[in-house]
Amino acid sequence: MARFFIDRPIFAWVIAIIIMLAGLASIFTLPLEQYPDIAPPVVNISTNYPGASAKTVEDSVTQVIEQAMTGIDHLTYMTSSSNSSGGATVQLTFDAGTNPDVAQMQVQNKLQQAMPRLPQAVQTQGVIVNKSNVDILMVVSLISNNPKVTAVDIGDFINSTVIDQISRLDGVGEVTPLGAGYAMRVWMDPAKLVKYNLMPSDINTAILAQNTQVSAGQLGDVPAVFGQQLNATITARSKLTNADQFNDIVLKSGADGSVVRLRDVARVELGASSYSPRARFNGKTSAAMLIRLSSDANALGTADAVKAKMKALEAYYPSELKLETYYGYDTTPFVRISIEEVVKTLLEAIALVVLIMFVFLQEWRATLIPAIAVPVVLLGTFG
Repeated sequence: MARFFIDRPIFAWVIAIIIMLAGLASIFTLPLEQYPDIAPPVVNISTNYPGASAKTVEDSVTQVIEQAMTGIDHLTYMTSSSNSSGGATVQLTFDAGTNPDVAQMQVQNKLQQAMPRLPQAVQTQGVIVNKSNVDILMVVSLISNNPKVTAVDIGDFINSTVIDQISRLDGVGEVTPLGAGYAMRVWMDPAKLVKYNLMPSDINTAILAQNTQVSAGQLGDVPAVFGQQLNATITARSKLTNADQFNDIVLKSGADGSVVRLRDVARVELGASSYSPRARFNGKTSAAMLIRLSSDANALGTADAVKAKMKALEAYYPSELKLETYYGYDTTPFVRISIEEVVKTLLEAIALVVLIMFVFLQEWRATLIPAIAVPVVLLGTFG
């Protein structure tokens, strides 16, 4: 084999050049992150049960999901947590080398079997399954220089506009908001509920029944009667949009014509969907996003894409919010410095190897031949 390439040096050069080109092309697509991906695959299941205690979440949500996670291939163990704010999280860890996509698919299939047994409120909120890395890539914070702007204002802008844009970027596995958006809050008065002989479930039923999107149909739709000349779509009242409309919701009516409305037993206001967690940056009110990498993603490329997208979104920031973007936590500088140190060490090692070969061979021509093989081998390794 050696004689074959010695007699055909051009053929050998062509193969070496192809190997080097493949290595150069692969350098820009290799996955890079702060720590090597040696941990076993993990699939997370998260959901929320608004207003429920930790004990209620544990009994009606967490245990139901755990009991459904049977018969999954290569499942090592699972851990779960339930908190007093209604949140439930189940984390499933698989054997090292397990395909995370297959593991996520199996978890989703098992979860579908448990969905009918979960409370209706949990099904409405949705159950999220993801396989993103546990380590955080970066934290993007939005800060307002307007003292009248609250964290809810910033959080609502992030939840309604920014998160969807960032989640679609290549390499982004999960975006977790640190800040809630707007929601209509109904603060019930227990004494008034007793006075009118009402329960919280009655309030919930009335809101669901009267805050709905109705499809009212059409007038004169086909098949129309002979001579029909009018065709019109009926527009009914859509979902409620402000506190006054919620206050007018009818809870109870009497035979004498008396009506009990929501304002009679509760205080309605536009507030936050959740009051935890809260984010602050350099002592200023803010809202933030935790960004995690997807499997086999390039940390440097993903971080650059996130920063470029945030730069492009600055043109669409609401002027009254006076927002500024900050990156309070970013793992990519460490990765960049590590790569620079690796390249520096590699160049020093090549120089030492060439020098040692020259000392022993005492001829530049004989030294040049094995020295050329070094970049070919290194780039071939990358390929």
